Amino acid sequence: MSDKLQKFAKRMVRDLSGLIFSEPVTHVYNPLVYAWEPHRMYLERYGGGEKRVLFLGMNPGPWGMAQTGVPFGEVAAVSEWMGIETLVATPENEHPKRPVQGFGCPRSEVSGRRLWGLFSEEFPCVDDFFADHFVTNFCPLVWMGETGRNITPDKLVADEVAPVDAACRWHLAQMIKEMQPEYLIGVGVFAEKQFKATLAEHLPGYEGKVGKILHPSPASPAANRGWAEVAKRQLKEQGVW
Repeated sequence: MSDKLQKFAKRMVRDLSGLIFSEPVTHVYNPLVYAWEPHRMYLERYGGGEKRVLFLGMNPGPWGMAQTGVPFGEVAAVSEWMGIETLVATPENEHPKRPVQGFGCPRSEVSGRRLWGLFSEEFPCVDDFFADHFVTNFCPLVWMGETGRNITPDKLVADEVAPVDAACRWHLAQMIKEMQPEYLIGVGVFAEKQFKATLAEHLPGYEGKVGKILHPSPASPAANRGWAEVAKRQLKEQGVW
């Protein structure tokens, strides 16, 4: 099954390649290209079989998946808990203020530290978590402006993001068909909306339950007031845990 997931990811990469984005976007990274090896390891090691819960993020953060190729991929969580660490190449047109240092990146991705921190606390054995859960991102692209600031997909020009959404919804639909999750949980409102849009477009009869948890971003005041406790309560209220 992980072979299929890899094929789906490579198809999405092809569909996203060559897209042009206007200002304020000046740089675009795709970790599924330059950090393919750790992403492949993630799919191969943890993506096999059906899953009870599929978590969905938005797109990579500059110090997480942009460095490690793993969704919400805070370096310590990926290397220490998941046991994945390998060489990462350099993206084309690298932004001088957003260097890709791979697993040598000294910065910590707060969202990833919070998300994987909760999961590893609840499931100290990594295989116990991935036996029933999987985490993916809706889109693998990272958009940056001239200063290096991160630009989220909802800030892109609508006509330019349309082919991105099409490619990513197709990819997500294939993952859902393969994993057959009972719960589709968006990490944040954006991801929840993408689950609903993907089901409506590709899998209108799918019976999985769509929900969400609070996004762990430090930009969210609510997430800075005990995110793990809030997320755990939300998962229990929805019957996920």
